[in-house]
Amino acid sequence: MTETLDERIARVTFNSDGLVAAVIQQWDTREVLMLGWMDAEALRRTLTEGRVTFWSRSRQEYWRKGDTSGHIQLVRGASLDCDGDTILVEVEQIGAACHTGTRTCFDGRDLSAVRGPARPA
Repeated sequence: MTETLDERIARVTFNSDGLVAAVIQQWDTREVLMLGWMDAEALRRTLTEGRVTFWSRSRQEYWRKGDTSGHIQLVRGASLDCDGDTILVEVEQIGAACHTGTRTCFDGRDLSAVRGPARPA
C-alpha cells in the first residue's frame, strides 16, 4: 500500500511553531550543507516540485535556495528521522549553499571540540 502525500506529511512531528528542522546534505558526497526550517506547505512543495523550499522565520515567507542567487538545490531524496522531528533532504547543490557564499554553512567554524577516546579494538 502506498502512502499519499498527506499521509507522509502527517508522519512529521512539527514543533510548537509548526516547523520541522531540515538538514540539507549533498546526495553523493554526504557533505552536510545547511539546516533550514519547513512547515507542512514547504515540505509539500519540496516533495512535489524537485526544489527545496523553506519557511523563513525572520521574513515569515517561503523561499527557495537559488531564486535570487542561482545557487539551487535539486532534490535527490528525503527521509524522516526515527523520532519524526527532523528531515534529511539529499540534494544536488548547484553553487554555494550558504548565504555567505561558501559551499557549506559549516566551513571554517570549527568549535575545537575535544576528541573522544579511540574506540575499543
